[in-house]
Amino acid sequence: MSETFDVVVVGGGPGGYIAAIRAAQLGLSTACIDDWTRADGKPAPGGTCTNVGCIPSKALLQSSENFEHAGNTFGDHGIGIDGLSIDVAKMLARKDRVVAQNNDGILYLFKKNKVAFFHGAGSFAGKDGDAWRVKVSGVKPAELVARHVVVATGSKPRPLPGVEIDNLRVLDNEGALAIAAVPQRLGVVGAGVIGLEMGSVWRRLGAEVTMLEALPDFLPMVDTSIAKEARKLFTRQGLDIRVGVKITGVKVAKRDVTVAYTDAEGKAQQAVFDQLIVSIGRVPFTGGLGADSVGLQLDERGFVAVDAQCRSNLPNVWAVGDVVRGPMLAHKAEDEGVAVAERIAGQHGHVDFNTIPWVIYTSPEIAWVGRTERQLRADGVDFRAGSFPFTANARARAMGDTHGFVKILADRQTDRILGMHVIGPMASELIAEGVVAMEFGAASEDLARICHAHPSLSEAIREAALAVDGRTLNL
Repeated sequence: MSETFDVVVVGGGPGGYIAAIRAAQLGLSTACIDDWTRADGKPAPGGTCTNVGCIPSKALLQSSENFEHAGNTFGDHGIGIDGLSIDVAKMLARKDRVVAQNNDGILYLFKKNKVAFFHGAGSFAGKDGDAWRVKVSGVKPAELVARHVVVATGSKPRPLPGVEIDNLRVLDNEGALAIAAVPQRLGVVGAGVIGLEMGSVWRRLGAEVTMLEALPDFLPMVDTSIAKEARKLFTRQGLDIRVGVKITGVKVAKRDVTVAYTDAEGKAQQAVFDQLIVSIGRVPFTGGLGADSVGLQLDERGFVAVDAQCRSNLPNVWAVGDVVRGPMLAHKAEDEGVAVAERIAGQHGHVDFNTIPWVIYTSPEIAWVGRTERQLRADGVDFRAGSFPFTANARARAMGDTHGFVKILADRQTDRILGMHVIGPMASELIAEGVVAMEFGAASEDLARICHAHPSLSEAIREAALAVDGRTLNL
């Protein structure tokens, strides 16, 4: 016998579980279906982000950063450590505990908000009048009927043609989070966000890391001056970053992996690694959803085709997050989930793609919101730029972390902030000020006139805003 709901959400990642909670808050009877499972068989809602993405990677980044500080910078503080070592198994166990805490937190939120949770894979099973039938396949099969369905099935790693992922020698992002021992030689195909973060983790722990990037420029989505500074600092740390690379072959042996490629000059090269991480982006995941059976339209790249309101071609079927157009970011998925739930309830949900922040959690961190200099020039926008280095920031000096700078771009005529870019300590937290400023249509002068706590890293933002007008106070 089927159960009937106002809203059924297929997928329990950031977009899905947030959509379900918000729908329930708005008085809609709501169910969420998710099939992620922990090793002990318990449900593991949270999707890729919680299980093999954002959360576990940040746990490992923190552990590896602590290890690097203990070995390289604690001495400057008068802290001596003898016999420094890393217990990889214990580090991975901590990572798993952090993930489990987040899984259990989501289940608690479902219970608190009266969201019915179904552990299994969800797929379309047809229509009942104006309602949709959704099948749950799993330990406890079920059939649900819903007036509205929200597809939030996320994404999966993009495969490298001709290369099989075994998560022993050749790893995807999941395998990169579970390497049992620090490899001596680690290769990373792709120098994007995931590749840089995973490469940084294992480089800090002692691996020789070589990054092979197909694009001719390093971090082309980042402001050029930020990308230039980042490459300089990462190279200094020991990451070997090679751009303009074309992989021509990958040969997996019992003890190593050989990668044949041509370099930026077109010369044939070869590199041998103990393990190889393939990190060349992600693609939407719609396998098993039953899209064809109900006529759910996918675009040429496999995304669920939606309009600006996240409506699909089917009545009362919506889609959010990585499975639709736009940046593949957990917080973008969350905002879309909230917006869709509010639209279903008759409200006016809102997501502004122009003010979605981006973060790379390396050290130094990189974060940005809005447009880059390159984009502004391409659009013919007349702008002014101001920047301020952390070397001149008192809090950064006290922390012993003075790499990087803050940069603000503002319209020359109106002074309205068009973009903010940060490379340096706690950039992931600092960028929120730029997001808020842009959401409220602030000018650089607004930030320059706001009192910032002293000493704080945020003072670098104020100084960068002052620099737009050429009047920094501490440089």
